[in-house]
Amino acid sequence: MTAAGATPIIFVHGTRFSAGQWSPQLAALREDFRVAAVDLPGHGARSAQPWSLNAATEIIASAVDSLDCGPALVVGHSLGGYASLEFARRCPERLRGLVLAGASASTRGPWATTYRWVAGLVPRIPADRLARWNDRLLRRLYPPEVVQATILSGYAFHTLPAAWGEVLGRFDAGAMRHVAVPVLILNGEKDTVFRSGEPAFARAHPHARVELIPRAGHLANFDDPDAFTDAVRRFARQLPARS
Repeated sequence: MTAAGATPIIFVHGTRFSAGQWSPQLAALREDFRVAAVDLPGHGARSAQPWSLNAATEIIASAVDSLDCGPALVVGHSLGGYASLEFARRCPERLRGLVLAGASASTRGPWATTYRWVAGLVPRIPADRLARWNDRLLRRLYPPEVVQATILSGYAFHTLPAAWGEVLGRFDAGAMRHVAVPVLILNGEKDTVFRSGEPAFARAHPHARVELIPRAGHLANFDDPDAFTDAVRRFARQLPARS
């Protein structure tokens, strides 16, 4: 049974995935918290919806409102982390805490050029071939209970150029100044690219701390679902009570 006053939690998926990315976390946390996961525009059940950060923030806001528990802890991974930063800037009254997972790299950094090139290359490869590659990769690396919901929801390769086209060049550690709530920067220990701005992101916020998932990479919630979930659970319980 969900504890009275427990912080509601909204999960925001990463590049090409969907709400299914969070099935291990939703299953583990729903007994103690009101939880939900969103499909960003162009992803999952919203596959036909055009991507925009405006639409992404509206979707997150609607998910917070749907839980009817007041401001929420928002957990965003990768693309979802940057969308969550934008949500924090635009909708501060709906936010109680923020977890940035695999989203503490400046998208204005030198690696952005390579990422922009990859984003442009993806549409040239048939989507069914990309899906088969992703299915095989996820099944080889992770047990079915961790990735089956992601595989069944499909992949949003068609949205990748527009999504990263808007995110690249937009976010750096300065975005943390627009976050008025505590922040947990939760990264896989081996996620070297998306940890590249980790110290700067942490310094830019007076109530931010860093926690690493040992031996995990960019998909830390797949690499060690229990450790990732435990970190979110602890952070949610440490958030200040609603005023």
